[in-house]
Amino acid sequence: MGCAGSTQSQGEGSVKKIRKPKPWKHTQPVTKAELMKLREEFWDTAPHYGGRKEIWDALRAAAEADISLAQAIVDSAGVIVQNNDLTVCYDERGAKYELPKYVLSEPTNLVEDK
Repeated sequence: MGCAGSTQSQGEGSVKKIRKPKPWKHTQPVTKAELMKLREEFWDTAPHYGGRKEIWDALRAAAEADISLAQAIVDSAGVIVQNNDLTVCYDERGAKYELPKYVLSEPTNLVEDK
């Protein structure tokens, strides 16, 4: 009669604290306008990747908010945070939501608009 250890699952109170992504570099230098265009294109098409629109909306709001507000948004929407930089999340039904770093923070090689 052995006893395996048990751990809390996400739904039982183990909440990952959100943090900004680590510094990252885009494949080529990008302007603020180009970065905003990439972000808009992602958010416009994100619901077509699967998952629920209200979760995508919550993730967008969290991505555009400061850290403490982002935490409150994902907690209230029932988002399960896999990676605490929000790059991988799940909803309560198990649908996966992957966010590229460019929607979460600015790259280190951001250049001035011309």
